[in-house]
Amino acid sequence: MNSISANDRPQPQSLTDLFISFSLIALQGFGGVVAIVQRELVEKKRWLTREEFIEDWAVAQIMPGPNVVNLSMMIGARHFGLKGALAALAGMLAIPLVIVLLLALMYARFGAHVGVAGALRGMGAVAAGLIAATGLKLFGTLKNNVLGLRLCVGFGVLCFVAIALLHWPLVYVLPGLGSVACVLAFRRLGS
Repeated sequence: MNSISANDRPQPQSLTDLFISFSLIALQGFGGVVAIVQRELVEKKRWLTREEFIEDWAVAQIMPGPNVVNLSMMIGARHFGLKGALAALAGMLAIPLVIVLLLALMYARFGAHVGVAGALRGMGAVAAGLIAATGLKLFGTLKNNVLGLRLCVGFGVLCFVAIALLHWPLVYVLPGLGSVACVLAFRRLGS
């Protein structure tokens, strides 16, 4: 556990700080931001501990909408209420929206070029590597999970097998394995 209490840790100083911080996160993490968000919020800014990040990320994943947008709104609301949630949301969406519109115009013009297709495939490999690296970095927090390391790894393997190997839709796998994990966690917390 972190020896610094939640009150002694750095936190966003203003709505502008939230907006700029989440704008920079959004600009760094085009196409997959979990690695960027974890590094920025936990390691650099220290607004969250690793454990808090895992818990908040889990909540953000079950809410409708993009995970990182949900997380940004949760953090903004925690520090500045509705205004903070809206500032963080604007930070996550404003500049990327402009960039996506410009990229769409460029893709319409140059999308058939062989080099563009190769670049997009390369970016997909990089994004997969970032996600894997973040998973490995956060793996140590599983030892503090109520389900324990072995059971968490077991659920991860089952999820991988179901989605990657058996090609089951995420819409079935997530509620199925998630429900079982929630019931087991609830039972362990109750005892």
